[in-house]
Amino acid sequence: MAGVRDAAHGVHLRAVEDQDLGVFFDHQADPEASEMAAFPARGKGQFAAHWAKIRADDTNILRTIVADGTVAGNIVSWEQDGQRLLGYWVGRGHWGRGVATQALAQFVRQVTARPLYAHVAVHNVGSIRVLEKCAFRRDRAQEAKAPAPDDGIEELIFVLDA
Repeated sequence: MAGVRDAAHGVHLRAVEDQDLGVFFDHQADPEASEMAAFPARGKGQFAAHWAKIRADDTNILRTIVADGTVAGNIVSWEQDGQRLLGYWVGRGHWGRGVATQALAQFVRQVTARPLYAHVAVHNVGSIRVLEKCAFRRDRAQEAKAPAPDDGIEELIFVLDA
């Protein structure tokens, strides 16, 4: 349930609030985090337009990750090409503390649509481990059907089945 605190780790999810966006911007602007995610940072205008668009779409599910009382990142789910996808971004200051794992575990209890897909850069071993801990499995059949990446960055596709 949104807003319910995980007492063991001080991690909970809540609705995205306007004041969260500045923290999200800083997280995605971190060069090391951007490289790890294999996702280029957006400028302020692009970032604001993107978040305005995804917040306006009622089919998207958007949550702020709060760890020990501070905004630690975000986790989102959206429909694309007939699939329900998810993505998350946790600020570097929260890496290695189980924040992403706890947030994803809570999120998949809230978002019951299955199958649920996640794409992750092959070099992002931290995210791969988070997905595996939350019962996602690599979907080699989906990977085989995926077109070659335009940017040359190899992605793995993970799925959480029913």
